[in-house]
Amino acid sequence: MEFTFRNYQKEDFKTLENMIRKTWCYDDFSSPKIAQKLSRVFLCSCLTNHTFSRVALDDGVPIGIILANNKTKHKCPIIIKLQFIRAIISLFFSKEGRKVSKIFEHVDDIDKQLLKECGKEYPAELTLFAIEPSYRGKGIGKILFESALNYMKEEEIDTFYLFTDTSCNYGFYEHQGMVRKNTKEFTFNINGKKAKMNFFIYEYRNQQ
Repeated sequence: MEFTFRNYQKEDFKTLENMIRKTWCYDDFSSPKIAQKLSRVFLCSCLTNHTFSRVALDDGVPIGIILANNKTKHKCPIIIKLQFIRAIISLFFSKEGRKVSKIFEHVDDIDKQLLKECGKEYPAELTLFAIEPSYRGKGIGKILFESALNYMKEEEIDTFYLFTDTSCNYGFYEHQGMVRKNTKEFTFNINGKKAKMNFFIYEYRNQQ
């Protein structure tokens, strides 16, 4: 099986939106309609915050994506900002959407605390990394990750960070040489059920 790789294109959006919906299991804690809107908001948010993209494709269909952000060169296009704003408005239009969005607000606050407690300014961030569940274990993630590393080297960036949590395969990052710098535990109350999660910030530093 051969895969191809290229930069993100706007026609990838719908497929990637559905991939994110499955990857982060949004349907487990929201209605199908809200799950779709949540995945749209998340993807739009990531797209507003990148200077590098690489998409993996199987027969022209997106099956994975990685986004990185060189903070010194970042400038978000107006059209992507507007897309993000429309996605947020659509989510907040319903009572359920407003309620579920509070989960994301908590996660955002946790991420900010993780970064602040590291006590350093990073020049870059890995902002999104997702693989279609049925394509995991085929080496696609490693190729995408290495493409981001090559971008960082070209930009002469020797260190960057990313946020992840126990809902993801965070062990992958450790296998790629990243180091966990901080951890926070948080318990969510979702549909009357408590769900405990750990949130992490990982750092990559080029040793050369």
